[in-house]
Amino acid sequence: MRKTVIANDKMQKDYRYVCTEPAGSNFAGDFKPELTPKEMLEMGVFGGKYMTDCAGEFPKSWYKNAKLSSGRRNPKLNYFGVDASQPLSAWREKGWIYPDDPRGWFQWYCRYYMGRRLPEEDRRQINRWKAIQRHIAQIKKNCRGGKYACRPKQRQAILHWAYDARKI
Repeated sequence: MRKTVIANDKMQKDYRYVCTEPAGSNFAGDFKPELTPKEMLEMGVFGGKYMTDCAGEFPKSWYKNAKLSSGRRNPKLNYFGVDASQPLSAWREKGWIYPDDPRGWFQWYCRYYMGRRLPEEDRRQINRWKAIQRHIAQIKKNCRGGKYACRPKQRQAILHWAYDARKI
C-alpha cells in the first residue's frame, strides 16, 4: 500500500510524501494516542485555526464537524475554552519545527495517522509526545475528582497532544 500525497497550502507548495501504512494503523509500539486527529478537531483545538487551509490534504470527514475559525484563532472554540497555544514563532525559536511539517506536532501527527513514515522524525515527535505525560502527572496530583475547572489551560494543552484530558 503506497499512496503519494501532494500538499499545497499556505506553508507548503507541491510538498510530496508517501503513505506506506493504512490510515490509523501500524503505529510505533510506544505511540498510543488517545484521540484521532478528527476527534481532536471536533472537540476544539488550537483555537480552531490550525490547518484550516489544509482540508484538501486530509479526509473531508475530519472537517465536517470540526470547530474551526474562519478568522483569527478563537480560544472559545477550544474544548476547555482557554488559550493554551504558543505562536508558531515560539515553536521555531525552540527548534520544534522541521521542514517536513512546518506547522509542528499536530501536522506531523495527521500525516503519521494517514500512513506517512519518516523514521527519524517519527521517533523525535513520539518522544516529544511522551514528554507531555509530565503535565498529566501534574493534573492527577493537583486536581482531585476530575474537575475540569482545575488547570484548564494545562488540560487544553494535553488535548493538543492527542491525550484525552477529559479522562484525567
